[in-house]
Amino acid sequence: MDITKTDEKTAETAPEPKTEASSEVEAATGATPEPDAPAKPDAQAASAEPAADASDDEAPDDELLAETPAGTGVGAGGAAVVSAALGAVALTGTWTGKVVSERETLIGQITSQSGPPAQQISEIYGDAWHSTALVNGVFSLLALVTAVLVLVLARPERPVWVRAVALGGAVLGGLGLLLSAGTYFDLFLSLPTTGS
Repeated sequence: MDITKTDEKTAETAPEPKTEASSEVEAATGATPEPDAPAKPDAQAASAEPAADASDDEAPDDELLAETPAGTGVGAGGAAVVSAALGAVALTGTWTGKVVSERETLIGQITSQSGPPAQQISEIYGDAWHSTALVNGVFSLLALVTAVLVLVLARPERPVWVRAVALGGAVLGGLGLLLSAGTYFDLFLSLPTTGS
């Protein structure tokens, strides 16, 4: 009897011993490997891991895109702050208004040296006041227009402070516009008059 042939046959037909990886695969899939087909636990485990990683990589990107707002509102917030600042500057006066006022005063002094007192008052002081009111009125109008644009164009998902600051800028701009118009047309204070 040939012993080597029987050993070869038993080695071919004997099932391979189970490893821990093959036991885990069987438990996960619920299937047992066939005795003729050799189990490939390392290949199956390796192919299962990239699929799980790929789905994990795609899911956070989708979640981030869904949670990211369409815009941050930086432009609207900046415009609201600018409108409030312009409104405050229009009420307190600007360097530009001061320069224009001093220029008008100088022109009035040059042109009205030999004129009557009423003309001197009008050209030296009245023109300077009206120029200051005009410059402040321009700043007030800019503040009002900027604030109204922010309030009209701001989306509902913008932060509440953007609308609040824009509303403050609109109020300051409107108030500055009223005061500038009243000063320009001498509604609040009239020019001093000389006695006859």
